[in-house]
Amino acid sequence: MNSENSSASIPTTPTARLRHRRRSNEVNPDAGKANGHLLVNDRNKYKSFLVRAYSTVWMIGGFVLIVYMGHLYITAMVVVIQIFMARELFNLLRKAHEERDLPGFRLLNWHFFFTAMLFVYGRILSQRLVNTVTPDKFLFQLVSSLIKYHMAICYFLYISGFVWFILTLKKKMYKYQFGQYAWTHMILIVVFTQSSFTVASIFEGIFWFLLPASLIVINDIAAYVFGFFFGRTPLIKLSPKKTWEGFIGASVATIISAFVLANFLGRFQWLTCPRKDLSTGWLDCDPGPLFKPESFTLHEWVPSWFPWKEIVVLPVQWHALCLGLFASIIAPFGGFFASGFKRAFKVKDFGDSIPGHGGITDRMDCQMVMAVFAFIYHQSFIVPQSLSVEMIVEQILTNLTLEEQQALYVKLGQIIKERLFGQP
Repeated sequence: MNSENSSASIPTTPTARLRHRRRSNEVNPDAGKANGHLLVNDRNKYKSFLVRAYSTVWMIGGFVLIVYMGHLYITAMVVVIQIFMARELFNLLRKAHEERDLPGFRLLNWHFFFTAMLFVYGRILSQRLVNTVTPDKFLFQLVSSLIKYHMAICYFLYISGFVWFILTLKKKMYKYQFGQYAWTHMILIVVFTQSSFTVASIFEGIFWFLLPASLIVINDIAAYVFGFFFGRTPLIKLSPKKTWEGFIGASVATIISAFVLANFLGRFQWLTCPRKDLSTGWLDCDPGPLFKPESFTLHEWVPSWFPWKEIVVLPVQWHALCLGLFASIIAPFGGFFASGFKRAFKVKDFGDSIPGHGGITDRMDCQMVMAVFAFIYHQSFIVPQSLSVEMIVEQILTNLTLEEQQALYVKLGQIIKERLFGQP
């Protein structure tokens, strides 16, 4: 009888389903009082643990497969994640009653989204696209022209959306429409700021994407496990299930994992070599001094009975410790921010696409903070600050036409000839 009543109450229309999901996702403001929300006190914690573990295994398995397939597939994964994040965030402030009177208004949000995507990825991938089509003269000229007018094209698309928005304004709907307009732009900033740094890191070498992303996953799992078994002391009111035991245990586990994982990942050229084009072929490069093993003797630091007298360390492992420290201490504040954000809108999760985890945005809150730091750290402390031959060649291929490149080649040949032989 109860099952019949529950099945009869399931809404059938899209609007009713949206309202039903929101009601089931709402947070009880009194639910976090005392320590009732700690995992150690949760009677259903083992059931939720199994559901969460099952989803985690599938996600990690799919993630490993995509990483193995290469840079372009990882970038495609980032794009798909962006779309799901935008969808969840768009729905957060969506009001079905108002949008019935605004046909095409949701389409306008996606117009701004894909315009921003074209702008961001066009700037990040333009040089690699040029490197890919350089052998074909026609494609090279076509791509060079598109890159030259890329900013103008994106601006025209944005202005067309702006005009579209103005023309759709309706009386008594101004507040809702302008609120959605501002909300859309905030989503673009949140989503594309993180993703632009993520994609840039991918093409600098999968290592610089995979290590930070893995550290966030390790920190999240470790915090859940330590909190599950040992959590007693609440950490922050914004997130009642977070505990000091989980936070400290996860921090130690993440920093140790960073040092060990960097040694493992740094031994594969597929992960350490940068990708200069958009091909999918195998990579072969000089990994550089950061990924060349160095030996350290331990005679003065360990007792005589200790079996290892020497250890081999990759220099990049010392940088990995900095990434691990940030992932364990600072990146969790991205999750706290998301928790406060959800409480402000009285929802438990951003979505329900991942069983046991919530929505895509719920899994990406800390990743967004970490991705930005990882790219800035790489550019500030890893990439050489002086100009290199590769950097100059990239600028030439990007900014000069084929005729200008030929003229530069002739002029450079004359200059070298004068310096070598002392004749014009």
